[in-house]
Amino acid sequence: MTQQEHKPNDAEANIGSEQEEVSSGHETIFNQTQEAAEDAASEPDSVEKLKAELQEAKDNWLRSEAENQNLRNRHKKELDDTRLYSVQKFARDVVEAAENLRRGLDSLPAKTEGEDPILTKMREGFESTERSFLQILDKNGIKYEDPTGAPFDANKHQAMAEQPSDEHPSGTVIQSWTPTWTLNNRLLKPAMVIVAKAGEKKE
Repeated sequence: MTQQEHKPNDAEANIGSEQEEVSSGHETIFNQTQEAAEDAASEPDSVEKLKAELQEAKDNWLRSEAENQNLRNRHKKELDDTRLYSVQKFARDVVEAAENLRRGLDSLPAKTEGEDPILTKMREGFESTERSFLQILDKNGIKYEDPTGAPFDANKHQAMAEQPSDEHPSGTVIQSWTPTWTLNNRLLKPAMVIVAKAGEKKE
């Protein structure tokens, strides 16, 4: 009797096919599980990376905002300075007029009893005009200061001469030809002064 080769029947073929599908299914599930595990493992790194990027963006924004604020402050200061000191040249001309008015007053004879009434009225008129003029200047930020008796300050005074004096400490302003003028607390015109120096020793 000839031995015939065994051929799988349909049932056996189906069983084999089912086994392959199960094996394939297990492999798919394994791969998906492995990918999920890898994603889970990489997730903390992604979160940290996002946090770092967010912090960097925040730092850049804060730096940019600080620079913009500094720019705004600088621009505002420039505008304020322009507004306060744009009339500086005009102010110098005005104080020159005020000094000329004072020179005119000083040129009048000293007040005496029984002087000519016309001279008295002229003096009073000049003095009233000077007071009104100085008040207007003061309202507009232009102020004057008589430095007589104060220590010499090179930032506010211009020494025109030195004069020996036993009555004043060395470096004291003993006479001022013009006052110190300022515009909104900034020096507009220095005072022209005579400064005391140590008196000469007598033998």
